[in-house]
Amino acid sequence: MITTEQVKELRNKTGVSVMQCRRALEEAGGNIEKAVIILQRKGSDIAEKKANRALKSGAVQSYIHANGSIGAIVELSCETDFVAKNSDFIALAYDIAMHTAATDPQFLKMEDITESVKKQAVEIFEKEVIDKPKDLKEKIIEGKLKAYFGEQVLLDQQFIKNPDMTIRNLINSATQKFGERIEVRRFVRFSTLQ
Repeated sequence: MITTEQVKELRNKTGVSVMQCRRALEEAGGNIEKAVIILQRKGSDIAEKKANRALKSGAVQSYIHANGSIGAIVELSCETDFVAKNSDFIALAYDIAMHTAATDPQFLKMEDITESVKKQAVEIFEKEVIDKPKDLKEKIIEGKLKAYFGEQVLLDQQFIKNPDMTIRNLINSATQKFGERIEVRRFVRFSTLQ
């Protein structure tokens, strides 16, 4: 039997509706960790189905670190003004701006990485695996590239407030919660530190 406390805990972790949390817990047999994975999977599926919808609204949020030397601005887009003006949506944009200020991503998504940047990274990693067997080199380089660019791509970074979730998962959860396509359109980070 699923308890109210379990539903509340899952809702606090994911931010999705009570009914979706209850269904996920039922499917997971009451296991909260499994329910989180179920909700993330469903969030990805929902986001994929809404991928072609037009983004006509959104919010711009900024974050300035307490010492005033680092800041970020994020444009988070959605389909309607109704969602754009929702305090949870605005808080999401703010959290992504704070995350951006803290992690300094270089790219929004993997597709934004240019071939020349990829080539430079491959050249560096090839030098690191020069003494490895040939059949392992490609796998090692592939793993190193994934880890290296995963740290530089905003959507693939672990969310600083919840490392169990990437920024992509966070956005997919918001899509599931609000029932609209949500996307980081662009971001910029500023720093006086060199």
